[in-house]
Amino acid sequence: MKRREFLNDLMVGAALLGTSTILTPMRAFAQPATPKASAPRALSVGYRTIDVKGRSARVFGLVQMDGRPGLALDAGSEFDVALSSAIDEPTLIHWHGLTPPWAADGVPANPAALLRPSETRRYTFPVGAGGTHWMHAHTLQEQNLLAAPLIVRTADDLKRDEQDVIVLLHDFSFLSAEELLAKLKGNAAPGVMPMDHGSMNGMAGMQHMMPGNGMTGMAMPGMAAMDINDIDYDAYLANDRALDDPEIVRVDKGGRVRLRIINGATATAFTIDTGRLSAELVAVDGQNVEAVAGTTFPVAMGQRLDIRLNLPKEGGAFPVLALREGAFQRTGIVLATAAADVRRIPVAGEAEGPVLGLDLEQRLRPVRPLAARPVDQRFELSLTGDMAAYTWGVDGADGLIVKRGQRIEVTIRNMSMMAHPMHLHGHHFQVVGINGAPVVGAVRDTVMLPPMASVVLAFDADNPGRWPLHCHHLYHMATGMMAYVTYHGIG
Repeated sequence: MKRREFLNDLMVGAALLGTSTILTPMRAFAQPATPKASAPRALSVGYRTIDVKGRSARVFGLVQMDGRPGLALDAGSEFDVALSSAIDEPTLIHWHGLTPPWAADGVPANPAALLRPSETRRYTFPVGAGGTHWMHAHTLQEQNLLAAPLIVRTADDLKRDEQDVIVLLHDFSFLSAEELLAKLKGNAAPGVMPMDHGSMNGMAGMQHMMPGNGMTGMAMPGMAAMDINDIDYDAYLANDRALDDPEIVRVDKGGRVRLRIINGATATAFTIDTGRLSAELVAVDGQNVEAVAGTTFPVAMGQRLDIRLNLPKEGGAFPVLALREGAFQRTGIVLATAAADVRRIPVAGEAEGPVLGLDLEQRLRPVRPLAARPVDQRFELSLTGDMAAYTWGVDGADGLIVKRGQRIEVTIRNMSMMAHPMHLHGHHFQVVGINGAPVVGAVRDTVMLPPMASVVLAFDADNPGRWPLHCHHLYHMATGMMAYVTYHGIG
């Protein structure tokens, strides 16, 4: 499919179709052999209104019958959900972090058709192990907040004396995703100023030329500075609220909190800052890691962090902030004990948020690594981009054909001057190499590659299908940064 054809399809709700195989809705999803005694859990795509900067904004939502956003499920149970649409345009939902059968993955026409207005579709497959996950549209509708948490709790989670606090981050614009994309490509409508890509090469980028390689300082002669943010949004939200009116979560003095941070932003990376509270990072992308102590933790688009906090016995108010990468803006929530004095927090900080690198990634160690076994196939991919033309791509993707049962290693090199959080559908991979050095890294589903960085990912080909491997920056994906891991005999 040509890029122009793809972009046209994306505008009406599809995302990088790339295949002519379309299954009918009723046959596209795994159904139980015998009728289930219990009814499926109802989940609806609808409209809702939020307040941003004193203005009302109509956005999408994913809610249960009682109005609660998202889903909370038990590990080891069945994912049995009836997804219905109450909006007036086609849509489809991807279960980010779960490993469903390919037909239930939620990428339009790969292979399932879009969900039509007023249609209901049932999904049934094993939930799998526990973790902090999320669900979102795999279309430009994601920009308009079509996303929600998808939390899978284990028996140990339920036993712990620990308060769950879920934080879903977003970047918000009063412009539509189509308008934002047109500005990025220099095709803005009359009266809408195109985005100045040159202005994005600011001092933050110059001072952190290649964070993936642990290098700082000015850009090398003859090499452009890295681009950090290519969209300046109207607001940055945590649980639908900006920092001028944050969510205040009531907590207990001396209690323990498990923050479940989900970066649902379409084009913005953050650093989580726990401020006065010392913290431990205990899971990434829903997969447990050996605890890493600290107060700041980077999170790229599509990634999740589980952070454990111990609150002081004297109580108080404790902001947990998400600092926008390379910029002064920030968002967040406030944890507050009873009668605590909650003070106003400026939306703009005194310093720019850190530029994300791979320092933390190099330190992560999985609680349950992949089993040791020989590698059956190795692949090499290069991430490329033209910021001026705003086109992005994956070189070497045509040969990503695997066989069921194989151990696969994929080396990804970022040859562009923007960072790319790369997400693989249908599998969890282990990071086994960073910038040419072997590591026993985290098991996860989304890894961030700074400019000029490389990673090696290992996974077992145990879920047949044609699985997207793409950048989780929505507009990079929409303009070409999408590959597929295809099982032999599929498609």
